[in-house]
Amino acid sequence: MGYLDEIKKEKSNVLVIGDLHSPFTRKGYLEHCVEVRNRFNCNQIVMIGDVIDNHYSSYHDADPDGFGAGEELDRAIDQLKPWHNAFPKAKVCIGNHDAIVARKVFSSGLSNKWIKDLDEVLNTPNWDFQHQHVINDVVYTHGTGSSGKGATKRVREWQCSIVQGHIHTEAFVDWYCNKDKRLFAMQVGCGVDDRSYAMAYAKNFTKKYIVSCGVVLDKGTLPIVIPMHID
Repeated sequence: MGYLDEIKKEKSNVLVIGDLHSPFTRKGYLEHCVEVRNRFNCNQIVMIGDVIDNHYSSYHDADPDGFGAGEELDRAIDQLKPWHNAFPKAKVCIGNHDAIVARKVFSSGLSNKWIKDLDEVLNTPNWDFQHQHVINDVVYTHGTGSSGKGATKRVREWQCSIVQGHIHTEAFVDWYCNKDKRLFAMQVGCGVDDRSYAMAYAKNFTKKYIVSCGVVLDKGTLPIVIPMHID
């Protein structure tokens, strides 16, 4: 039995699912994530944030030919049903797009007490929405406020291993060592369909979206990015 086979037997193998931006998720990404979970025997699930897009409700101009706010949310909820069936229990990082409605409530001067929890809105019981989660001393966070190789910068500043999403055009693992620790930064890519109208802002980007997910194996010590095959 090889080293990887031994790791698959560990009690703490984490599947990290990239940004979904539902209802604008890439077709086939769910099946990719399920296959990776099964291949690496992952028993913990982290969704790295921006589960929904909130295109119509964002602070930017919405596509006038796109879905209205209610229809977009209904489509997102429908698209997330098979995700919840496949991953009925998950730790979810709150992304900047997930937080748009709460931000608008705040800027309108209304109490946050008027806002339902995201798991209730999306009909995803047992999805634990928090700004960050810590598993085996690895911090999982969406990455709001970072750009480029922001995960690598955060490892040096926070002095802990970091896994994040947010940046659709980056997927990598960087290692950082000092005299006391060996730490890593993982950028997991995303599960977004860059052909959707909600992603039109990125059509002229030099870099294209990287559709991938990640695993963190061996009790938080072995990060791997796994790209999805795209025809």
